[in-house]
Amino acid sequence: FNLLVAAVLVYLSAAAQTPAATIPEFEFITTSGTQFTKKNLGKTTPIFFILFDVSCDHCQHAISFLHGHQAQLAKATIYLVTLDPKDKATGFLQVYGPNLLKAKNTTLLLDPKNHFITHFTPRKYPSMMLYSKGFKLLKYEDDEKTLPVFLELIRTN
Repeated sequence: FNLLVAAVLVYLSAAAQTPAATIPEFEFITTSGTQFTKKNLGKTTPIFFILFDVSCDHCQHAISFLHGHQAQLAKATIYLVTLDPKDKATGFLQVYGPNLLKAKNTTLLLDPKNHFITHFTPRKYPSMMLYSKGFKLLKYEDDEKTLPVFLELIRTN
């Protein structure tokens, strides 16, 4: 019984997590192996983080949608973040989002230290966070069906 209560409490606390209102400090790794931190972020376009997992069906739909709307994402800087290994992440993107892999405004970031989950505090996969040029959260969603709203926000910011 105690184990069940503990599991329910962990689930409820995770569901109640509030995503980071401003971009927190973090440390990711680029696919070339270099460190990537908050200092590497530009301040000239909205910043769109997408946390994905290669085994997540909803992530497949989200990445496929973004792949098909690459032109509408041109006014943002996109960071695709994953805890998965580089080979699995790039393989996933080659299948579901090849346009994203080629886009100059998109960067694949690896998160071996689990900083996205612990610092940005998303609720589930896929997590999509759009931040302003000033690093303030404009929109958070974890339902890929809301991606058209992000496109509109990118267009108007």
